[in-house]
This record gives sequence, structure tokens and C-alpha cells, in this order.
Amino acid sequence: MIDDIMSTAKEKMQKSCAVYERDMQSLRAGRANPQLLDRILVDYYGTPTPINQIGNISSPEPRLLVIAPWEAKMIPQVEKAIQKSDLGLNPSNDGKIIRLVFPELNEERRRDLTKVASKGAEETKVAIRSIRRDAIEQIKKLKKNSEITEDDQHDAEDKMQKLTDKAIKEVDEIYARKEKEIMEV
Repeated sequence: MIDDIMSTAKEKMQKSCAVYERDMQSLRAGRANPQLLDRILVDYYGTPTPINQIGNISSPEPRLLVIAPWEAKMIPQVEKAIQKSDLGLNPSNDGKIIRLVFPELNEERRRDLTKVASKGAEETKVAIRSIRRDAIEQIKKLKKNSEITEDDQHDAEDKMQKLTDKAIKEVDEIYARKEKEIMEV
């Protein structure tokens, strides 16, 4: 019973960390990263489709992404999807490929991006603590129903706290890496 509660909580905490890390990958840090386009969906014959499934994405230079759709007639839809996105980029095309030039980030924009990353880290930590709280409530319920001893309850709560500390440390590490990447000139 306790093992089930622990494994479920651990899995949820890992998913929270993974979601935060994926969000941080899509946060623009001054250099072109093909993962920035992962969230953008293009209308592909009536089906919303990620850009990376419509063509090749490459980064020939640090501040340039090149999208080469497999079908040339998809270029206008890809451009429209990029313009509608929150990336703030203006695509240009030559009839065969789309170029996305990433402007150099100024100091103010870097600070704003750091704040966004920090806010995401804090929200993830709150989610992790919420998972811990729910798991501890389940453990207390088992103790109340006399399904486990008081010692088992304390051991389980200690293990849950260690899981929580580990997950929060992981979030802090992800944030620290992203902050360093953002502030790099």
C-alpha cells in the first residue's frame, strides 16, 4: 500500500519536472534551437501537425533556423503558424525554405526571460509539494484505519520528504542551467 503511494507520487513528481524542463527548452535564449518550434502546430490538410513533422528543421548558424517543408505548398501555412505563435519572429522564405532569424537579446529581455523561468520553477515546486501533501494524507489515512503502524507512517513520511527534496533539487538545477543560458552573451 505504502509502496503504491510512493511510486505514484514519485512518478507524478518526475512528470512535473519533465514538463518544466520541456517548457524551459521552448523558452528562447538568444540562440536558435529547433525545439522552440515544437509547440507550433500547422494546419496540414485540416489536421494540426507539429512543424517538425512537415519538414526538416536545421540550425546552420547560432541565430538562424531553416525550415525546409517536404511540400512547397505548405510554406504559407508554416509561415502563418509561426507568425501567430508567441515567438515574436518574422519568417522569410525564398519559395523552397523558410528562414527564422533570431535577434540578439537585450539585457531587459534577458531579465524578463529569467523571471519567466523562475516563475515556472516556483509553479513546479508548488505542484511537487502538492503531490507530497496528497501522498502524506493517504499515508495518514492508512494509519487512521490501523492498516499501518506509527513507525511505518513516520518512515513513509520521511521517504516522501526525501523524494520531494530530490524533485525540488532537480527543478532548481533545470532553472540554474536555463538562467545561465539566458544570461550568456
